[in-house]
Amino acid sequence: MKKQISRISNKLTKTRVLAGSQELKQHIPATKKMNQRVLQEMLHKYKMVYIKPCCGSLGQGVIRVEKTASIGLNSKGSSDPARRKKRLQYRYQAGTRVHKFSEYNTAYRAILRETLGKSYLVQKGVRLLSYDGRPFDIRVMVQRNSNKEWEATGVAGRVAHPRKVVTNGSQGGTIYPVEELLSTYTSIEEREALITEMKEIGVKSARQLSAAYPGLQEIGVDIALDQHLKPWILEVNTAPDPCPFTKLKDHSMLDRIVSYGKTYGRTYNLKCMKSKQGVVKSEAKSSEPPN
Repeated sequence: MKKQISRISNKLTKTRVLAGSQELKQHIPATKKMNQRVLQEMLHKYKMVYIKPCCGSLGQGVIRVEKTASIGLNSKGSSDPARRKKRLQYRYQAGTRVHKFSEYNTAYRAILRETLGKSYLVQKGVRLLSYDGRPFDIRVMVQRNSNKEWEATGVAGRVAHPRKVVTNGSQGGTIYPVEELLSTYTSIEEREALITEMKEIGVKSARQLSAAYPGLQEIGVDIALDQHLKPWILEVNTAPDPCPFTKLKDHSMLDRIVSYGKTYGRTYNLKCMKSKQGVVKSEAKSSEPPN
């Protein structure tokens, strides 16, 4: 009997399976395999995109690419606004380094050197919500329960390192309760509804993927919220790391994740050294000495 697949490494494959659901498709940013023409077309359409290794993990190799237009002096150096012309600029950030170019072809050649010959995809950029000026996304953990049904077992917020474009804890991200990150954007009722919606997206993603790959037992869904609070599926990990949940003071979600994992033979490394535990503002205020 052929062994059932329990892990899918190719991001394009996962995206195409998820997009087979009309319900999920509306939450998936446009995603294509990268080449010189595709990247240029998507930059023209969306102005900002992310390129990712098709089979990468832990946020490694993710690059943000942007196309901007600035107003410069004309060829004669005139400062007359009416005679100024727009100058296109391309820039990308890999890790903490930002590179700028005036020509697309030059920028693309530099990006190719970054990708080291690996297969990459291009994804429409989502302008994430931010916390203390740093972008964040939400990790939704989904697992099969004792009845073999899919259940959202945890949600955690991941805030990017101050000088990086990815939120992964392995890249220096900081972990917060989702409620804390959404507190400035929503009322309590809106927050609860939004968290419920993200959990439902996670469960629907698991059902859609497991219809094609019945061996799946767990997934981690990374969800971004745009400026209108619309959830977008950035990525689905079929071998999710529970490390974000070790950094939350409330360990109830972590306990549930570990317990469910045991039922299908999964054990986790819970020594998570690179991610940080965020200080909730209300807690920070309560710890200040009285005047």
